[in-house]
Amino acid sequence: MSLTSVCVFCGASSGTHPAYRDAAVTLGRTLAERKLTLVYGGGAVGLMGIVADAVLQAGGEVIGIIPHSLNDLEIGHKGLTRLEVVDGMHARKARMAELADAFIALPGGLGTLEELFEVWTWGQLGYHGKPLGLLEVNGFYSKLTGFLDHLVQENFVREQHRAMLQVNDSADALLDALDAWRPTVLPKWTDKQPD
Repeated sequence: MSLTSVCVFCGASSGTHPAYRDAAVTLGRTLAERKLTLVYGGGAVGLMGIVADAVLQAGGEVIGIIPHSLNDLEIGHKGLTRLEVVDGMHARKARMAELADAFIALPGGLGTLEELFEVWTWGQLGYHGKPLGLLEVNGFYSKLTGFLDHLVQENFVREQHRAMLQVNDSADALLDALDAWRPTVLPKWTDKQPD
């Protein structure tokens, strides 16, 4: 599958380190250069606004999906190619997943992690066969990836499911890996043995 759109999960904050902002700008420009449409949460603030602005400034297309309840709070971006205002967070996530061919998480907080883990779980269960990745910035995700490896060691996550999450500190290399990735559908890991 050749990618045409990428959903980016990221913070409504820009964080404390300038590297987070720089990574968002680089990812945005790279998406535009590759003619990949950005699908994201629709906000104009934090890393969300930075990555969207970078795509737009480089001549790319951006589709934002934001719930009514957050449109004012996250300051829905008014300069996008398209902004869809939906009825809630479930609708937001479902619509972003529908529009995207792949998923990338930049640094972010609880919402970023929740969105990443939900879409990863959907992939694990075979609800979609779309690649996903972490853009590692300044060691931001190093403790998380170590914990994910621990889950494999403790037999709570299969190695094949762990391998679904690509990790790279280069936007170009990560997008290449996502474009080359092919799904492996396995049954959900449970302790129950087949009869």
